Amino acid sequence: MKNYITALLLGTALLAPVAINADEHHDRRYYDKDHKDYHEWNEREDRAYRKYLEERHMRYRDWNRSREAEQRDYWRWRHDHPDNVLFRLDIH
Repeated sequence: MKNYITALLLGTALLAPVAINADEHHDRRYYDKDHKDYHEWNEREDRAYRKYLEERHMRYRDWNRSREAEQRDYWRWRHDHPDNVLFRLDIH
């Protein structure tokens, strides 16, 4: 019984960092080769990415699973669509 509890505690300790980092891509920085700058991936960037996909009539694909060519195309698009254009408040 002692070995079972030890194995369970050890397994939990080893899996905890994986569970904590599962949604960490929102805090990562990505390098844009064409513009030679970094972009922080956060909630705002995720919203912009979804607008980019919507404009192109593309299905959502997790950023980390997209090909490098797709990512580069997104960063080109993103430089032409800053936050103040994408997330304008429509006040009438």
